[in-house]
Amino acid sequence: MAAEAEGLEPQAAATEDAAGDATEAADAELRLLVGNRLSLDLYPGGCHRLLHLCAQRPPQLGEVEFLQLSGHEDPQLLEATLTQVPRNLQRLRSLVLRGGQHWDVLGACLRGSLTTLPAGLSGLARLAHLDLSFNSLETLPACIPQMRGLSTLLLSYNHLSELPEALGALPSLTFLSVTHNRLQTLPIALGALSTLQRLDLSGNLLDTLPPEIGGLSSLTELNLASNRLQGLPTSLVGLRSLRLLVLHSNLLTSVPTGLVHLPLLTRLDLRDNQLRDVPPELLDAPFVRLQGNPLGEALPAPQSPPEAPVILEMPRLFLNSDVDSFPVTPQGCSVTLACGVRLQFPAGATASPVNIQYRLWLPEPRLVPLGPHDSLLSGVLELQPHGVAFRQKVSLWLLFVPPRIRRCREVVVRTLSGDSWGDLDTHVEEEAPKRLWAHCQVPHFSWFLVVSRPVSNTCLVPPEGTLLCCSGYPGVKVTFPPGATEEPRSVCMQVVRMASRELRALLGEPEAAASPLLCLSQSGGPPSFLQPVTVQLPLPPGVTGLSLDRSCLHLLYRTPLEAAWDDITAQVALELTHLYARFQVTHFSWYWLWYTTKTCVQDLARKAWERLRLHRVNLIALQRRRDPEQVLLQCLPRDKVDATLRRLLDRYRGPEPSDTVEMFEGEKFFAAFEKGIDVDAERPDCVEGRVCFVFYSHLKNVKEVYVTTTLDRQVQAVRGQVSFYRGAVPEEVPEEAKAARQKKGMDTVWMATLPIKLPVWPGVVGAVYEGGRGGTEAWGWSGAEGRAHCTPSFSQRLRGSEGLGQGRGPGLSLAPLNLGDAETGFLTQSNLLTVAGRLGPDWPAVALHLGLPYRELQRIRHEFRDDLDGQIRHMLFSWAERQAGQPGAVGLLLRALEQSDRLDVAEEVRAILELGRQKYKDSIQRTSLAPRGLDPADPAAPQSVESAQA
Repeated sequence: MAAEAEGLEPQAAATEDAAGDATEAADAELRLLVGNRLSLDLYPGGCHRLLHLCAQRPPQLGEVEFLQLSGHEDPQLLEATLTQVPRNLQRLRSLVLRGGQHWDVLGACLRGSLTTLPAGLSGLARLAHLDLSFNSLETLPACIPQMRGLSTLLLSYNHLSELPEALGALPSLTFLSVTHNRLQTLPIALGALSTLQRLDLSGNLLDTLPPEIGGLSSLTELNLASNRLQGLPTSLVGLRSLRLLVLHSNLLTSVPTGLVHLPLLTRLDLRDNQLRDVPPELLDAPFVRLQGNPLGEALPAPQSPPEAPVILEMPRLFLNSDVDSFPVTPQGCSVTLACGVRLQFPAGATASPVNIQYRLWLPEPRLVPLGPHDSLLSGVLELQPHGVAFRQKVSLWLLFVPPRIRRCREVVVRTLSGDSWGDLDTHVEEEAPKRLWAHCQVPHFSWFLVVSRPVSNTCLVPPEGTLLCCSGYPGVKVTFPPGATEEPRSVCMQVVRMASRELRALLGEPEAAASPLLCLSQSGGPPSFLQPVTVQLPLPPGVTGLSLDRSCLHLLYRTPLEAAWDDITAQVALELTHLYARFQVTHFSWYWLWYTTKTCVQDLARKAWERLRLHRVNLIALQRRRDPEQVLLQCLPRDKVDATLRRLLDRYRGPEPSDTVEMFEGEKFFAAFEKGIDVDAERPDCVEGRVCFVFYSHLKNVKEVYVTTTLDRQVQAVRGQVSFYRGAVPEEVPEEAKAARQKKGMDTVWMATLPIKLPVWPGVVGAVYEGGRGGTEAWGWSGAEGRAHCTPSFSQRLRGSEGLGQGRGPGLSLAPLNLGDAETGFLTQSNLLTVAGRLGPDWPAVALHLGLPYRELQRIRHEFRDDLDGQIRHMLFSWAERQAGQPGAVGLLLRALEQSDRLDVAEEVRAILELGRQKYKDSIQRTSLAPRGLDPADPAAPQSVESAQA
């Protein structure tokens, strides 16, 4: 019996361990449940996590109303996961299955793999919001027309070529978005959607509209921009509820006159069409936009002879920041994008209408192919469709940052052609001293960026030979003798100069000198020439052919694939004149002539080579005066540090800049917070607690981050540090003062350390309701004031922003910012931060609907050009500060979210407001300040609270 017991002990222990592991896994999955929201779209293996939760069936799962999954999951796994949703999430109100969260190696946005939905999803009786954007749908899933309670359907950025007639069977649908698909026609049943209020069909291939569209009696917004419409049905004048009608970037030649008489219409956008004659009512109406139309121009005479075709004036398009596509017809057009890029399509460039899409990318190493001595001067512009062939070349103007050094350097536009990057013939046009344009002819559409490179001289070498000279250094020449090649081949020459003082400081030798660095390359043909090619280099400065010591002269050679330099002085015959050295070679690469007493110069040449490519920079870390949790990190050239600090110190405070650090152009590095302070991990560029930077010498390398701490700041201030690294963060971080002195040059990962301090956090006022993980977030409510306060468990995630006001008490870094009133509910700065974290790239649309002027949007984009989170927070909190204390602010925010197609965020805000109203009502009843049946919207309630406090 004892033996049996002993034999069962290991098995029992194993069972206990397995149960512990299962409990641990279940706890990890439950931590993803935040109130009634389950967001699995940003987690790896989101479908596996949801299946595990469905297998465990925790009670919290039945309360989920908002579910987000990524469309990039395996299609079969995604379908199996969605099959489990109706049985386990019966209270689901919002389902988001968006793609577009992954990118390919070149940075292009990838669509999700979703192509259909399981039929069982039609059993979600409470589902009101369905988002399938950025996926691969070619037909509408059959289960969608059976979702009778659906009010919002988002199908943007798919491959839909038509919509089924069954779509008209959705009795509750109020918002339908099918932008950027391939729709050519619309179903007649669309007119049966009597409850539809907003319809967005922009970016499709529609050329006609069905007359039944006039039956949308509740429609308030209709967007048909960037289609191929040539006319409009007269039934549109029956849309008596219409407030917004967008028809820009079509081919309209006429519009119904009755549109201007719609009683509620506040905006009619007819820009960039083919309207030549419009009724006087349209010309006089203040809400009509007609820019970009050939108004008043006569049609070409029909009797014009065919041999003398009439050339129509080229249409001009001016796009706003919320428009990312435009049509191009065989007539051609001139386009100015909101980012400052200009394109000109000549007449006949396309044989049929083409819809062009554009996007601006932040520069990353995978998108920016730079040579050893190149510098990036602009962001990356993507034009789609890629590889489209034009009958005539398209003109492109790119705005770029003026380079600091222009001598012997040139500006070119670089683009991807096939699998390789190449430079286009570029002309620089100067509009103002600091406003320069790079103008080039584009043969195809791809990625484009502006680069500063050493002056490049090219020539075509024929079999009879030729001479190639450098335009920046006339003494540098290459002579190709007759018979050097059998077929003509293109040869390129670049020259880079190194300052003598830098070389002397590196070698520690006063007499050391070096000639300009010569790079020779070729395209096509065998790697070597049939006859030796003669290269002429000027002798190093201060050295002449009559006085030099040949034993001190070294000719160095470097192949592109090798990191080391070879001394080939003994392998070639150097012919010296008074000013030049000539030698013959058969292979092309880098050549460098040195004059030094050192016997071995290979390693010294490698260090000099790196010195030519390095930029001397300083790192700064500043904390905002009004909110120390907001930290500005920047890497900038050392000659700009003082001017930058003078500009920032009225809003920020911080330590002295770091010592000088040397970095390569396009080098990636990280910033990590140590000793109790952590960076906000919700940033898209935050990797394992480290903020990723890419250094470019001519662009802004700045990011604003929010930091947290796990320590209790109600007891004492928290001191820590921000450390800058190359590569992985060391396991043991040295002491702050000691680490800053331990830099060893380019071979070390350690760059700099700067101190950070978070002040004491004030205590929570009043009786606090602790929601734990329940609710939409962990919100605290004070029964005395009836407004939301951050609880201690949630305070470590609270963030501020510029313009929140000065603190009112000792150690308080943020003044309370509350939007709303007792009738509509309150939103605190922590609530607004949650909203900001969800907006993403949609923030400009939200800002415009909030009433922010376009000029202010451009300013925010420029000030936070490398920080998307900074743009969103600055926009939202600056708007909130102006709205504080004003009635209707919360309703304005909700309407802006709905008009920007962010129904998911709007639903969450409503849930927060409802929770706040309920807590306020309960707190009043708990303190016996009102009878049981008191309506929290009663305007007398706040007065009662104040009188009780008095």
